[in-house]
Amino acid sequence: MIYRIKEVYLYRSMLWSLILSELRTRYRGSVLGFLWTFVNPLLMLIVYTLVFSLVMRIKLPHYSAFLFIGLLGWNMFAAAAQSSSSVVLRQASMVKKIYFPREILPLSVVGGSMFNYIFSLVILLPYLAVTGYFPSVIWLYLPLILLVETIMTAGFSLIFSAVNVYFRDLEHMLGIFIMAWFYVTPVVYPITMIPHKYAQLFKLNPVTDIIVSFQDVLYYHQPMQWKMFFYGTIFSIVLLVVGWQLFAKLSKRFAEEV
Repeated sequence: MIYRIKEVYLYRSMLWSLILSELRTRYRGSVLGFLWTFVNPLLMLIVYTLVFSLVMRIKLPHYSAFLFIGLLGWNMFAAAAQSSSSVVLRQASMVKKIYFPREILPLSVVGGSMFNYIFSLVILLPYLAVTGYFPSVIWLYLPLILLVETIMTAGFSLIFSAVNVYFRDLEHMLGIFIMAWFYVTPVVYPITMIPHKYAQLFKLNPVTDIIVSFQDVLYYHQPMQWKMFFYGTIFSIVLLVVGWQLFAKLSKRFAEEV
């Protein structure tokens, strides 16, 4: 695995080019183009706020700020996981014609989603300030949380992209699975709303650790729950190692399968 990481590093210019391509092509042909990076989360914020604050009547101070924080963190993971599942098939001609470390393909999708999240902070942080959540030293934890989420997302993306080459129904099943996954992750509701007898079960969800950490730092202005965050960090690193090894094994026959 160390050798393959070094190889990816040697091809870092290609990785960067694919990340830029991922960002450029996401909204190619649309009128607003790259502005959708900012419009999308705002539209989702409006819809979810109306549904969950007016219909479901979740009572939290400045609920829209709480919701926005969770949605952006979730979207980074969900978009990368869904898109990376088919990235090898989308780049079939490249896989067949030239040599490069195949890991670059799912990693470029993850990189694109990470930068998309960073760009979304241009909307989130001023919005938090407007609603009374001003910057504090606690916000310095934000890059650490983002790093752990990126590692976890890369692990899942490597697995999904490799398996989908051989089992192509995965791409379609994943859409339904991620939709269900969203509702068992405390994005639209605080983790304190989960009944105590189910709380530990929900905390086994690795995305929960990430989302709750974002909420702790940006909404509650407190350090992460270190025990939970430590579990999420260890899980993410192990997942990345397993995902990378599985991808390396399955990628040997990509050119034949795509």
